[in-house]
Amino acid sequence: MITRTLGDSGPKVSAIGLGCMGLTHAYGPPVDERDGTDLLRAAVDRGVTLFDTAQVYGPFTNEELVGRALAPVREQVVIATKFGFSFDGTRSSGLDSRPESIRATVDDSLRRLGVDGIDLLYQHRVDPDVPIEDVAGTVKELISEGKVRYFGLSEAGVDTIRRAHAVQPVAALQSEYSLWWREPEARILPALAELGIGFVPFSPLGRGFLTGAITSTTSFGETDLRNSLPRFTESARVANQALVDLLATIAERRGATHAQIALAWLLAQHPSIVPIPGTTKAHRLRENADAVDVELTPADLAEITEVAGRIDVQGDRYTEDMQRYIDR
Repeated sequence: MITRTLGDSGPKVSAIGLGCMGLTHAYGPPVDERDGTDLLRAAVDRGVTLFDTAQVYGPFTNEELVGRALAPVREQVVIATKFGFSFDGTRSSGLDSRPESIRATVDDSLRRLGVDGIDLLYQHRVDPDVPIEDVAGTVKELISEGKVRYFGLSEAGVDTIRRAHAVQPVAALQSEYSLWWREPEARILPALAELGIGFVPFSPLGRGFLTGAITSTTSFGETDLRNSLPRFTESARVANQALVDLLATIAERRGATHAQIALAWLLAQHPSIVPIPGTTKAHRLRENADAVDVELTPADLAEITEVAGRIDVQGDRYTEDMQRYIDR
């Protein structure tokens, strides 16, 4: 596994991280704790050092699983978690990035993770009711207190990033980015390069679609988030199959898998990009980690970028209700 540094001054991590959300949240029933622990330990054995969790995944149970599983290898890994949601019992009830809430959330996350410091702390979603300067200022205080090491934002727009960065340097932005969601290329990526901020793409495999394992006839479990996403309707999957076909062409040429080509393309976009594909399967974990060894030629990259740019991807990535949490 090769390593990369997030931005100019962020942590040094594996070039491929692991998104842990799916172990307990969004894509079906939570995995058995033993199976989840084995997967997380296997990731460490493959050289993965960046592990991404959040209070809302579960909620809460994901942090607990990640913390227990990685406790024996704590010094080898970088654990990222997030604040920014309020809870009504065990259900998220909206955004909350008030300074007092951030502090309470951090203390709870430290306890659940079983650590004395959070390596990378993201604001999960921008709270329009709390000035970002107050958020960044609170995290700056937490860094000075030793409870947090690096500050990150998630799904934040360029103006928000600049304002936060002026108060407390932002080490990384986490937002969706893949061959079927390239909006960050317009404004986000140039701003991050200018400011020296790393980029951590989530859903780099299009929530599984870009692996080629999902077709128009695939059915998802009752609690799977994809049942409600416009991009996963049957008609959208039929229309978006063109992206999978493109990946198949390059994969055959390079002796790789669809997923490895999609991840290799992302890695080639900037040396400070660190995708965090998620999985519950050991063979997918190995496949994703080995994407760092796939060499795409300049001609490959140009072909992928050009052909993908001509494909009109169908379906919004989020429901209308989820869209309201995205900062522009």
